[in-house]
Amino acid sequence: MKFGYTIVYVPSVESSLRFFCQAFGLEQKFLHESGDYGELNTGETTLAFASHALGATHFPDGHVRASDSKQPLGIEIALVTDDVHRAHMSALAHGAVEQAAPAQMPWGQVVSYIRAPDGTPVELCTPVSG
Repeated sequence: MKFGYTIVYVPSVESSLRFFCQAFGLEQKFLHESGDYGELNTGETTLAFASHALGATHFPDGHVRASDSKQPLGIEIALVTDDVHRAHMSALAHGAVEQAAPAQMPWGQVVSYIRAPDGTPVELCTPVSG
């Protein structure tokens, strides 16, 4: 078994794909013609977005919408970059909300936190050395 996908349920798949492409330079891999599902090129594990409408078919009892939650969900998307400061500023310029400014961690990593316009919690971090 291997980890294949992270799927985030969002109000607008197209808008979420656009944010991640514009803010972080990721490339769109796929967008279904319905607009209810799309993927980004992110390496071996796929980062995907699905509409809340599609989520309703998967979770008939409902799901927590990051876009509607005042607090960030208890899960995050972590994007690794050599320049956290630049990625953080780009995210803010494209509509993200700052949760924590870039900071040096005791173990040497630089880390920041933002919420994407769709509510998705995102960690921006340098690679862990060691």
